[in-house]
Amino acid sequence: MTRRLFLILATLLAVTGAARPSSAQAVSQAEAAEFQRIISSQLNAFSADDGAKAYALATPMIQRLFPSPEIFMSMVQRGYPPVYRRQSYAFGRIGNEMGGQPTQHVTIIDADGKAWTALYAMERQPDGSWKINGCQLVEAPGADA
Repeated sequence: MTRRLFLILATLLAVTGAARPSSAQAVSQAEAAEFQRIISSQLNAFSADDGAKAYALATPMIQRLFPSPEIFMSMVQRGYPPVYRRQSYAFGRIGNEMGGQPTQHVTIIDADGKAWTALYAMERQPDGSWKINGCQLVEAPGADA
């Protein structure tokens, strides 16, 4: 069931991304700092098992896919263990790999010392704020830190 849910989420992200412009949105220095603040807040919420706070930083689309903080946290625990429990993280560049959305690269060292790259798709909300619209986790080349 969990794999099926991940496939549905990946398909929805791909379809949503296909409908977006392929060029990167220009990101200001202030927006980049905001991305880092939001992602750090979510990572810290995961570490504290604060599902409500972590969930509040996700877009309405993600919240529709995972209709409660408990369901969302369960998905993260099972599908994103390096994000859920990490030793450290560092911010990298901002690209547009995820459907043209501003995509913050984050290097994560997991609990076992393995390096991962997390790609966080950021989406501007109607009120002008930013939220996390998905995360793709890839084992980094030479992943032993």
